[in-house]
Amino acid sequence: MGLLSFFKDAGEKLFGRGQAQAAQAAAAADPSPEKVAAANAAAGQAIEEYVRQMNLSANGLKVEFDAATSVATVRGTAADQATKEKILLCCGNVAGVGSVNDEMSVDQASGESQFYTVQGGDSLSKIALQFYGNANAYMQIFEANKPMLSNPDRIYPGQNLRIPPKA
Repeated sequence: MGLLSFFKDAGEKLFGRGQAQAAQAAAAADPSPEKVAAANAAAGQAIEEYVRQMNLSANGLKVEFDAATSVATVRGTAADQATKEKILLCCGNVAGVGSVNDEMSVDQASGESQFYTVQGGDSLSKIALQFYGNANAYMQIFEANKPMLSNPDRIYPGQNLRIPPKA
């Protein structure tokens, strides 16, 4: 997949709490290479923890973050294409991440999904109509984006979604 783009200012606010927040504050007060590296490492760990909280996993999962470029690099081997894509979306739908460098592999290859960035006024029904020609197919998009989506009515502008091939 390569490099996936995201809206840097949209998404989960992971860097404003815990160790990531403390490391960022330390790097802001003392922007030495050691403090910046510690802040980036803490941000990468916060993203990895978020992926685990979504009950997603991959063998050897490692997320590195570079605040200077807003790039998260993701490595590991997912069981299947859908899990890989969900992990990439988890990493990208984090406030502060502008793009995700996909260096993941999969055990069981299959067709890749399309990605769609939610616009103001969008609903899953509207997106389903656009991609599948049927507004009632919105549940296919909702299911493809679980567990990041917990309610089909709760999407926000700037969020990226998986649009799997027609069932």
